[in-house]
Amino acid sequence: MKQSRRKHNPSFKAKVALEALKGEETTAELAHRFEVHPSQIHVWKKALLEGAAGIFGDGRDRWGKDDKHLIAQLYQQIGQLTVERGFFREQVRSVSVERRRAAVDRQHPSLSVVRQCKLLNISRSGLYYQPAEISEEDLTLMKLMDRQYLATPFYGARRMAAWLKNQGYRVNRKRIRRLMRIMGIEAVYRRPKTSKPAPEHKVYPYLLKGIEITRPNQVWVADITYIPMARGFLYLVSIMDWYSRYVLSWRLSNTLDAGFCVDALEEALRKGRPDIFNTDRGAQFTGEAFTGLLMQRGVRISMDGKGRYSDNLFIERLWRTVKYEEVYMKAYQDGKEAKIGIGDYFRFYNTERPHQALGYRTPAEVFTSSLVAVTQGGMVESLPSGIQRTAGLSLNLALTLS
Repeated sequence: MKQSRRKHNPSFKAKVALEALKGEETTAELAHRFEVHPSQIHVWKKALLEGAAGIFGDGRDRWGKDDKHLIAQLYQQIGQLTVERGFFREQVRSVSVERRRAAVDRQHPSLSVVRQCKLLNISRSGLYYQPAEISEEDLTLMKLMDRQYLATPFYGARRMAAWLKNQGYRVNRKRIRRLMRIMGIEAVYRRPKTSKPAPEHKVYPYLLKGIEITRPNQVWVADITYIPMARGFLYLVSIMDWYSRYVLSWRLSNTLDAGFCVDALEEALRKGRPDIFNTDRGAQFTGEAFTGLLMQRGVRISMDGKGRYSDNLFIERLWRTVKYEEVYMKAYQDGKEAKIGIGDYFRFYNTERPHQALGYRTPAEVFTSSLVAVTQGGMVESLPSGIQRTAGLSLNLALTLS
């Protein structure tokens, strides 16, 4: 039986023609979206353009009252959609690419995968791309690089490659640079822009210059490090009180998105509120999800400026301690084992491990006793003479505090 020809009302034709005029989608995309033939879209677009010229003609009204009302409604809808789309795009930028890819619904009844990728600002090829697994040889190199980086954090890709060659490995600088990028590490030395935020993220000024840090909850710091395992690796974020070195919270993740950093921050804020929160300018810390949470609690945000390579040395020292006393000795088999092991170690670190820099007291003792001193009499319990910590300590002095 012959299929009846579909008929479209003027409102539908105008809507399709206006979408075509916007030029934001190809004819093929519009045809798929509205379920019409591409040639029909060309016809309706041409008719709209030719008819629109009559509005600016010799005064003869070629449009009826209903047509004018319809066009006004359509333009109003376009304006509203443009505003909503701009808002949506701004929100999408703060979400990681991995999460945007996960949001694609291949079975959506109205939106094609192509259209969804365009709305989410991701590449369609990237949606289907499956990255190759990291080879066993690369994992071995990454474990060696992690140990060496703790000893020589000023090694960049060139020096790290040279060191590995001296250990008998056939590598080049390009490969080592790629692995360092995966690990989230880079050479530490005085230079501008050592850590770049996402382009759309706001960068906050550095607030610690010349400030004497004399009590807990005055300054908190956060950082991310690479955790090698028997098969693969994870990323660890930790939030620490600068004065007492008390680890307030931590989280593990298999990706470098902002989600696990926000989770750690939420837990830390349940234990207190700092005056200042200092981080580097990494995208995980400059995103709205992270900074917005701090602003809601009235926390002043500080971010390391140009050449501020020594500001987070206390948490860098924490990474060295955690890895040599826990991670390297265990060789975790999976994330569950790593979570248990690191959790047990941080409990030991906070409550049992004495620190020379804290007068051989534990971080928990200094953190809690100082808080008690503040709340009882407004007096801050000081550390042993000569070891009050001030922002901007030299690299050599900071590394001697253990």
